[in-house]
Amino acid sequence: MEAVVLGIAFLVMLVGLVGVVVPVLPGLLIVWLVGVTSLLWQGTDGAAWLVAAWLTGLFALGTLATVLLPARRGREAGATTASFVTALLGAVLGFFVLPVAGFLVGFVVGLLLGERGRLGEWEAARRSTLSVLRGYGIGVLIELVLGVTMVGSWLVAVVVRFG
Repeated sequence: MEAVVLGIAFLVMLVGLVGVVVPVLPGLLIVWLVGVTSLLWQGTDGAAWLVAAWLTGLFALGTLATVLLPARRGREAGATTASFVTALLGAVLGFFVLPVAGFLVGFVVGLLLGERGRLGEWEAARRSTLSVLRGYGIGVLIELVLGVTMVGSWLVAVVVRFG
């Protein structure tokens, strides 16, 4: 029974890794929740808590990277909070117009329109939007690497415990 539960946990963590790249699922959150829960379900000894703390630290780093890098790159390009709010509204609207893919498309279109309104010309708005998207891409890449590290750490902990 325990092997079945751990197998399901592993599969859900893989779905979480997909969620890191596809912005509809809270990918890293899924990986973290399943990893910590399954470790502590196996036992609450010091090793389980140590690995749970490790996974929590990686989760925090990944979340910060995804949130702060696009904002920092956008600020460097001059994007304002109003542009980010417009991007968020575009993402929500896009999600309902074109489920799943519309979230990302709506975010980009909303950001571009917000920057166009602020800057008054399309080329400057495009440059600013691309800068934010580069920051987002770097953040997602960092989050993916940390997610894979989380899954790998979890696997090592499971193998050491039951190996």
